[in-house]
Amino acid sequence: MNDRPIDLHAALRTFDDLWSPRIVTRVNDHDVRIAKVHGDHVWHAHDDTDEFFLVLDGELSIALREPGAERTVVLPTGAVFVVPRGVEHRPSAPGGASILLFEPSGTLSVGDRHDDLPDHVDATTGHALPASTS
Repeated sequence: MNDRPIDLHAALRTFDDLWSPRIVTRVNDHDVRIAKVHGDHVWHAHDDTDEFFLVLDGELSIALREPGAERTVVLPTGAVFVVPRGVEHRPSAPGGASILLFEPSGTLSVGDRHDDLPDHVDATTGHALPASTS
């Protein structure tokens, strides 16, 4: 997809939309996406794939609905977490954050099952970055 290094911080400066991931590059059949997030996403689940989160800046909380319980994991800057396939989850960043996601190309940002979508959540398989970020 790109034969030059990609500066993630420069790439993040190319857009302001929240909960609207940008595809940075691809690894085999997976997208590496970045997103700016603030407030709550939507409860959703990916039936056929795990979802990888890396917090680049800020803090991200992920509420999880697991069999028999609900819990929240908190990811500070530099932390990673994988939501297993099929687990309902809702990312949230009350103070705002920048994140990196790793998931199969074509994966919808709101999963296969989700609550009603608020206006601030973009249902997308990822948007392209401008070419000037490399």
